[in-house]
Amino acid sequence: MSQQPCVRTAEGLVEGRRRRYGHAVFRGIPYAQAPVGALRFAAPVPLRPWDGIRQAVDFGPPPPQSVPHAGPPAGSSPAGTDWLTLNVCTPDPGAAGLPVLVWIPGGAYVAADSGDPMYDPAEPASAGLVVVSINYRVGAEGFALLDGAPPNRGFLDQIAALEWVQRNIAAFGGDPGRVTVAGQSAGAGSIAALLTMEPARGLFRRAVTHSVPGWHCTRALAEQAAAALADRLGTAPTAAALSGVDPWRLAGELTALSAGLPGRRESWGRLAQAGIAMCPVVDGEVLSETPWPALAGGRASGTELLVGHTRDEFRLFSVMTGRLGTFTDEDARTALELFAPAPDGAAAYRAAHPRASAEELLETVYSDALFRMPSLQLAEANAAAGGTSFLFELRLGSTAMGGVLGACHSLDVPLAFGTLASPTGKGLLGDRPTPEALAVSQELQQAWIRFATTGAPGWAAYRPGERLTRVLEGESKTMPYPEESSRRIWEGHAPAPFDLVRPGPPTGDSGAEATVSL
Repeated sequence: MSQQPCVRTAEGLVEGRRRRYGHAVFRGIPYAQAPVGALRFAAPVPLRPWDGIRQAVDFGPPPPQSVPHAGPPAGSSPAGTDWLTLNVCTPDPGAAGLPVLVWIPGGAYVAADSGDPMYDPAEPASAGLVVVSINYRVGAEGFALLDGAPPNRGFLDQIAALEWVQRNIAAFGGDPGRVTVAGQSAGAGSIAALLTMEPARGLFRRAVTHSVPGWHCTRALAEQAAAALADRLGTAPTAAALSGVDPWRLAGELTALSAGLPGRRESWGRLAQAGIAMCPVVDGEVLSETPWPALAGGRASGTELLVGHTRDEFRLFSVMTGRLGTFTDEDARTALELFAPAPDGAAAYRAAHPRASAEELLETVYSDALFRMPSLQLAEANAAAGGTSFLFELRLGSTAMGGVLGACHSLDVPLAFGTLASPTGKGLLGDRPTPEALAVSQELQQAWIRFATTGAPGWAAYRPGERLTRVLEGESKTMPYPEESSRRIWEGHAPAPFDLVRPGPPTGDSGAEATVSL
């Protein structure tokens, strides 16, 4: 008989592998049928049970990826089409009642891969957590608004994965009543949406959200984006018409559409400036409204929430696009015009930062609008809804690339997972992380573990008046929220969905220089 760990799920037996740490790891377990053929662009369909033992050794294939990752040539589907899979790492399948951490990877809603080495679960599993990571549909497969298809299919996939956890995690040693969902960037934005969605209620107890993005589309804009994508293929924006297009070709066309967004800025506004043509849509069906007013208005219940952002969120994109050091006064004016809260936000930013360079002002506005203020306001809205919020800001600067990255977007992920030696970890922190980076990594790991276990990360909750925030750096401290000037500028201005500036065709606008290109 095999000496490898074997677990019976509600759908059938799965056999994983024992890692050198002693953990049992199960990879590529399907939680719904593959969304291809007749099921493409459909809501996730329950699995059929299988006979015998299913090998759960390799990660499932990633869903088709768009910006920022280029897809493979048309006609190819790397490693298969079974995109709706998840992975489980457990300290002991024979245990009972262990806390569970479910990781939802991010990537601007157009890319996500649970097999990324940055998400290696060894460290949290060593601390006694059962760690689950999931794949879900992204880009056009998950979020294009198409006639004949449910909207926000990526969110429906995430709900199906969480339902699988409720059915099966006890067999892996986990407690279905102690599930914490965690994510960064689009993963955090997904969790913010799940907090307000009726079908997700009762599927998790706590939430961890790093760098929550304020990215949603109105139906009108989402319809235009889907039509523009279909037009590139010479077809209609319907599920029936697009189902015959190779998935990776569709992903590649979305990448190309996103690259051409500067020419649509006069009609698509902030979405065009953000550089990603597809994101969740406020559809009135799956997602009835954005998370901030839903929570603040009492239409969703608060929870135990650990939320944070980095100090220099936008710096990563300045470096990735080669724009660092080149932003102009015109670029800063564009950022203020499109992303500062109306009507007085632009003037307020200039008053708050009178000696800032054009680049410093632009980075502050983009960091606030895209990640910092949505994260802060989620903490505030969750507290208003009766939940308990804990807030942090990562101030530890990267030493990679001569330190130009600062405390940038995504730096917190390898720190939280303890995966500093992963390719992304090395790219962000260098081959030899500093003692300060090691200390912050240890603190953030412990915060996750404490929070998933007890509901408290180790510092005081964020409350109106005090606004206590954990600032993570060489010598971390708890203090009033450090970005107070930005908080005041954005007070009363929850992130609004991207919308059409005016109807009509693209104008050929020449604003490519300042495009965010996330």
